[in-house]
Amino acid sequence: ITDVMELGDMGSGCEDENCGFPQDCLNQECQLEPVFGLIELVVTTVIYIPLMLSGLLGNILTILVVWLRPHMRSSTYLYLSSMAVSDLVILLLLPLDLYKLWRPRPWPLGDLACKLTVFLSECCTFCTILHITFLSLERYLAVCWPITAKTLVTRRRTRALIGCLWLCAVISAAPVLVMVGVEEVEGEELGECRCTQYAVSSGLLSTMTIVSNLYFLVPFCILGLVYSLIGRTLWLRPQSSRKDQSHRHTVKMLGVIVLAFVLCWLPFHVGRTIFSLSLSTYFNLVSSVLFYLSAAVNPLLYNLMSARYRHAVHRKTHLHLGHSGC
Repeated sequence: ITDVMELGDMGSGCEDENCGFPQDCLNQECQLEPVFGLIELVVTTVIYIPLMLSGLLGNILTILVVWLRPHMRSSTYLYLSSMAVSDLVILLLLPLDLYKLWRPRPWPLGDLACKLTVFLSECCTFCTILHITFLSLERYLAVCWPITAKTLVTRRRTRALIGCLWLCAVISAAPVLVMVGVEEVEGEELGECRCTQYAVSSGLLSTMTIVSNLYFLVPFCILGLVYSLIGRTLWLRPQSSRKDQSHRHTVKMLGVIVLAFVLCWLPFHVGRTIFSLSLSTYFNLVSSVLFYLSAAVNPLLYNLMSARYRHAVHRKTHLHLGHSGC
């Protein structure tokens, strides 16, 4: 849970090993000042801002290219455009995360905004993982069971499945609305957006941490199995078929996307597991940067690996510039 964990690790200022998140950081002995110096905060800000701007531009282009150009509405690109919406929301929440790095308290936007920002971040995190997993399963069907895929995988069913993935992500993240809120720090009047006393005492925080880690570990295992089977099928099959060559190219692109996903998100989930260690403060800062990098890097990967995507983006930007010139 992005903001929840970082409130404990990066916004708490707990430097003593007995003052770890979440239980002990709810007492008044913990100092709630930023734990990073000015240099670290400036460097993080310098990284975050261009990352956010490039990610917003890339994901908006992905959405426009898929939905405004009918030939791009294959099942693969429908998944990618929906995933771009998820990544877009994550990047739009980045300024609030940056604000909390500089000033953990007071939270200026009220209790509802506190709950919604953490909920949206967690919901979109789950949604991105589900999209990558089901897109890979769809590719598995297309490569290994092409006749079955032709019957089962249609645009209509893909849209319905994407809707179900969003619904599943919303339901999975819903407990976050109870977990977090604006609470006053004991002995002071300043409110902070953080895990509530109830979330800690009820075990809800621990449960959601397990759910979040399962959302990473289970898809990780599924993706490993799926791409092993796809790779085995493609490499044993003759390369004469033009369709097989297209499958190979698509699988390569998705394989790079999955690899980027694992490399960017693995430190994030490891950080959640070891947050009680003193070294995890800076580790979580790096993992947070990688988390946002994952939301920003996918359009770049599409552009590098898909000639079809590059051509569609070029036509879209060319037409837009042409109309602007007129």
